[in-house]
Amino acid sequence: VQLQASGGGLVQPGGSLRLSCAASGLTLDYYEVGWFRQAPGKEREWVSCISSSDSNTYYADSVKGRFTISRDNARNTVYLQMNSLGPEDTAVYYCAADFEIPRLVRVSADHWGQGTLVTVSS
Repeated sequence: VQLQASGGGLVQPGGSLRLSCAASGLTLDYYEVGWFRQAPGKEREWVSCISSSDSNTYYADSVKGRFTISRDNARNTVYLQMNSLGPEDTAVYYCAADFEIPRLVRVSADHWGQGTLVTVSS
């Protein structure tokens, strides 16, 4: 079982990035999937998640209106479109899969991917 996060990089303030979370060994459409981030010196925090059954989406207040989570079950992939990025969004971003949305919001999950670094800087 593996979750592979990708798409990070260096972007200027105000720019956009799209992160991808691709799964192998598990079928993501059976899972609730979340994105998380960890900035240097800070704890990992929940960013967003998407439900398995009806693709309801949930966002932390800090990213609401700027980030959009989506899923492509045919590709077994979940995306995080990030717009209007600011320096405060600089972090390593992780994806994770679980059967319970509340667990994801508490930064707990059965399956974690490795992180992808997002740096927002001019």
